[in-house]
Amino acid sequence: MSSFLNEISTVLVFGLAYAMLLFIISVGLSITMGLMGFANLAHGSFAMAGGYVTVTLVSQMNVPFAVALLIAFIVVAFLSIPFERFLYRHLYRRPELDQVLLTIGLVFVSIAGVTFIWGPDPHLILMPEYLQGSINLGFNIFPKYRIFMIVAGAVIVAGLFYGLERTSIGAKIRAAVDNRRMAESCGINTGRIFTWTFALGSGMAALGGGLGIQILGGIKPVFAFEYLVIFLIVVAVGGLGNIRGTFFAALILGIIDFAGKFYFPEGGAFVIFAVTILVLLIRPQGLFGKA
Repeated sequence: MSSFLNEISTVLVFGLAYAMLLFIISVGLSITMGLMGFANLAHGSFAMAGGYVTVTLVSQMNVPFAVALLIAFIVVAFLSIPFERFLYRHLYRRPELDQVLLTIGLVFVSIAGVTFIWGPDPHLILMPEYLQGSINLGFNIFPKYRIFMIVAGAVIVAGLFYGLERTSIGAKIRAAVDNRRMAESCGINTGRIFTWTFALGSGMAALGGGLGIQILGGIKPVFAFEYLVIFLIVVAVGGLGNIRGTFFAALILGIIDFAGKFYFPEGGAFVIFAVTILVLLIRPQGLFGKA
């Protein structure tokens, strides 16, 4: 019985930490795709950029980990603004194939760029002392970083929900998502909303890229491709533009994915795709998407 409880608690804690990471990275993609209707397949490149900025700051400049994460968020968020204004904006009303070709091209460019600068090998960082080792919770022993990831993810989730549900800018974003033309008729500058929302989403991806270095086994040039499908799955299952849906989709898929790999190491990676197919067959618009 004790062994069974240890297994269950391990799956829940590790799966929940992974789920929080999926949400942090995927929420920006969900908002931008839902708000702009833009197939941004380069979202993983912004997450990868955040990871490499974090690695550089921590490993080469001895910047504290928490400060490095904040800097990565700010740097990538502001660097994403020219992409939105000078590249993405011109394709908002173009066919989805054009959007896919542009963003896939950006992925290839980003992979080539980071390979040239940082090399092809994965990069890890030394975590601060307070995040090293394990912590005994009484019923099981867990890595400190996994517990930190859960707590940090919960704080970020609470902050996003508050910002979108309780602030004026959040109300404007929700109005633009629900009905762009009506929002514009009410005097909301949707162009500016698009730009800053895209920057926020890219910054969140960068934050997730930095936080995921430890969980995903390092940051590497193929990151933008390797995890793109997972991010898209979370967005599709949750429903475009729905923060609540993205959170619950990340929660469900993160725990199920880790449980599948934990109990079935050889074929567990298939579980998340099977669940995705089942959900989308029943609700093609996603769990919280509009019918």
